[in-house]
Amino acid sequence: MLDNHSPVDADSITAAADRLREALATGKPVAPVRDLIGRDDIKAAYAVQQQLTTSRIEAGATVVGRKIGLTSPAVQQQLGVDRPDFGVLFDDMEYGAGAIVPADAVLQPRIEAEIAFVLRADLAHGPLDDEQVRRAIDYAVAAIEICGSRVADWDISFGDTVADNASAGGFVLGTRQVPLTAFDPVAAEMTMAIDSETVSTGSGAACLGDPINAVVWLARQAREFGAPLRAGQVILSGALGPMRPVRPGAAVHASVTGLGSVSFAFSE
Repeated sequence: MLDNHSPVDADSITAAADRLREALATGKPVAPVRDLIGRDDIKAAYAVQQQLTTSRIEAGATVVGRKIGLTSPAVQQQLGVDRPDFGVLFDDMEYGAGAIVPADAVLQPRIEAEIAFVLRADLAHGPLDDEQVRRAIDYAVAAIEICGSRVADWDISFGDTVADNASAGGFVLGTRQVPLTAFDPVAAEMTMAIDSETVSTGSGAACLGDPINAVVWLARQAREFGAPLRAGQVILSGALGPMRPVRPGAAVHASVTGLGSVSFAFSE
């Protein structure tokens, strides 16, 4: 398990978690937490995230997977980091294909289209390399992630977004499930539209060169943090193109070559 020692004291970590809990409880964004944990103290940020995860589980939520964020070099550069991050997916974050998502379900929502993978085997032991990860994946499916920030105006540093569960909010999976034997993630092309207007395009190569690379990275990080990936979990592997803001009443549609499409709408 990762050595979670950080120069940030425990009181500051708890205070940061409490601030983000306030946003969850009130539905109102709060100030960034970097004044408490720093901009780039990775261990402190994940310690905050873990406190929030524990609270969610104690309140009855179930972990159904993980999300990988900051897989784009441009976004990494924007936040001054050289690595992705990850967050936890809970059962109440998932919406069915074609669903009407309540407009207030996610704070300050932004959307991005990506490839999701569902595991058929645990990734807890062994080298956790490309070959092992590919064997562990049951199928790929098109996905839209509804990112959300509990931090006002998305004023986030790396530490802020990691603490805030990697800005996870919700997700929608498509219905076409394709094994890797019939799908090449790198070659996949993505188009995303809001109200029939194309707002984002990209490819599998934009996600750490290959979305499988992102899952390999996540598998190793998750094991190092003492919570390895498990069979049945959903892995959102990272955006294939730019993230876009979305407003109440919007209809969102994304297509990924080889995986078909996925859509949902926000309520008014």
